[in-house]
Amino acid sequence: MGMQPDGREQLRLMCVHAHPDDESSKGAATMARYSHEGVDVLVVTLTDGSRGSVLNPAMDRPEVVDNITAIRAAEMDKARQILGVRQIFMGWVDSGLPEGDPLPPLPEGCFALEPLDVTTEALVREIRRFRPHVMTTYDENGGYPHPDHIMCHTVSMAAFRTAADHEAHPHAGEPWQPLKIYYNAHNRAKYVAFHEAFLAEGRESPYAEWLERWTEEDARTITTRIHCADWFDQRDQALLAHATQIDPDGHFFQVPRDLQVRIWPTEDFEAAVSYVPVEPVEDDLFAGIDDVATGDALATRSGLEVAYDGRVAVSA
Repeated sequence: MGMQPDGREQLRLMCVHAHPDDESSKGAATMARYSHEGVDVLVVTLTDGSRGSVLNPAMDRPEVVDNITAIRAAEMDKARQILGVRQIFMGWVDSGLPEGDPLPPLPEGCFALEPLDVTTEALVREIRRFRPHVMTTYDENGGYPHPDHIMCHTVSMAAFRTAADHEAHPHAGEPWQPLKIYYNAHNRAKYVAFHEAFLAEGRESPYAEWLERWTEEDARTITTRIHCADWFDQRDQALLAHATQIDPDGHFFQVPRDLQVRIWPTEDFEAAVSYVPVEPVEDDLFAGIDDVATGDALATRSGLEVAYDGRVAVSA
């Protein structure tokens, strides 16, 4: 059943991601749940995915490699339909993941090298057009240090900060202040729980080496847990729709569904900045926003003050 009419229908959620497939591996069940409940969910995909490797051996064929951009766009459309969300491509060129020591320079013209004022204005335009009450993006490390993921964070935060500024980007639409922005959280505690559940059942854990490298210092502040186990199947189907990127026998599917539902039935988020109070621990990204009318009024009010700031300073 969807939400009963209470003013929450058509609250708006914008989820900003670096590549096609990122939306299905980060917060997908949450998006599917909100869409089911009447929230208008928009995925903003910043790059075209053109430099992504084919990670599924069954798809590693010359005709796939030669047409990777078009194929990934088709995969994205299929995943979008499965999740019940809207989606747009911003059109920047995938930067690829540089490898080697020393790392090679990023390719000319790629997203990570685009001028920040250009990328910010483009995302501000979409924010002012869609008018989200809440946004999600990646943390200051990009979740992992892919140049496009780090740039996704930088652009998202810059656009969130300036979308309401009358003097900033004056040709990009009427000012609008999203009320909250969250990071898709990489929650170490979840993988510890899975690891311990495998061991308790006398099974080898797929996370042993991973957790050895992931220290307590890497742990994030989880502010928000969205119960969305009923949408794990849609999440998995959306992942599989990205057939060039997702190996059905790969790490995304190492934990049996029944164990996931029993051990960790939530997707977790980290509040970064909010103009409404953030109470630990939330179970709703829209906590503090009572309805669309209230959200719209706040988002267009001048002089809003930050009520919560959970950002982490980036070390030099």
